[in-house]
This record gives sequence, structure tokens and C-alpha cells, in this order.
Amino acid sequence: MKKLLLAISKGRILEEALNILDSSGIKCLESPFTSRKLIFKTNYENLEIIIVRASDVPIYIESGKVDFGIVGKDTLLESNLNNHIRITDLNIAACKLVVAGKKGTVLQNNMKVATKYPTITKKFFQNKGLPCSVLKLYGSIELAAVLGLSDVVVDLVESGQTLKQNGLVEIELIDKISSMLIVNKTSYKLNRKEITKFLKKLKLD
Repeated sequence: MKKLLLAISKGRILEEALNILDSSGIKCLESPFTSRKLIFKTNYENLEIIIVRASDVPIYIESGKVDFGIVGKDTLLESNLNNHIRITDLNIAACKLVVAGKKGTVLQNNMKVATKYPTITKKFFQNKGLPCSVLKLYGSIELAAVLGLSDVVVDLVESGQTLKQNGLVEIELIDKISSMLIVNKTSYKLNRKEITKFLKKLKLD
């Protein structure tokens, strides 16, 4: 029987995804939070789990080296890869992807936009007919708007408290974000029986 590999994003998604697996009786034999192993065996037949950076999940799925993955919708949109099937929205790690800036800011031509999502950002502004200059950052995105490095930012927002505490407001919603279960297209064709059985175990088929 072929081993199935499931890739899960690190961070908040990992904790909530493991809770879903746990509630279905699927457990890692060692804790991903304390072990330094790269591949984790589970108590479910032929399933093994790898824990990787969110941006790497679609790459592993696209390559076919990993059968399925759990990753944020924002990561999928930014990756622009399509050799996968979105099985279901798991409704975990929910948040919003928004344009934010100082109060009173109006979206217009040639704005400087700071984000870690350049692909999504360019597409959003292009669809509005607003050319912009995108500055890619890797953390503390809001700081760019606070210091005037950018006119606005595009970032994930959960409660909105970070924006509020730094004098910023949500200007426009780009998309609602949560975590998706995706499967490699070829793997789904070749291993449909095993994957369907796994989905039934999760009550997601």
C-alpha cells in the first residue's frame, strides 16, 4: 500500500489542523512541536505528515512528492500554482486579507503598497484599474504605512487590533481567508481509493 504524505503549514494552522486530525482519531506518534524529525508517522495506516513553511506547501503538492496539504487560501492565491484540487475549506485559521492605511486614505493611481503578497496585490489593483508600486516585505507590514514607506499595506487581519493600535484602518477587503485541504491532481487519480478513505475518516468526503 502506497504511503500518503500530508503537508501542513507551520504556525497557527498546524495546531488547528492537528486538532481536526486528533478529533478524527488520527495522531502523530511523536509531537511535531518538540521533535526535530522531518517526517512524522501517524497511527493511521499509511499516512505520514511533514511540517513545512506555508509558502512551501503548494510547491510540494505541485511537484507530486506530497499527496495533499493543509494551507491558507492566501498562500494558494499568492503561489499561482494550479496542479491541485481544492477538496474543502476547513474553516480554520480564519482571517481577512485587506488593504489598510491611515484614516482618510483613498485608493488611487500610483500608490506605494507594502505587502508580503505581491502577486495578489498587483492583481487586485490592476482589476481596479489602479497602477501601483509594490514593495515586498517579510514582516511588520503595518510599519511601512506608519513610517510613510508606503501609502497603504496589504496584509492579513484577524481581530484588527494591530491596525487600531498603530493608527491604521481597514480600507478595503480583498478576500476572506481560511485554510484549505488540497490534493495533487495526479495523486488523486492514482490513489483515489486511499484518499477517499482518508477523507471519510475526516468526514470531509
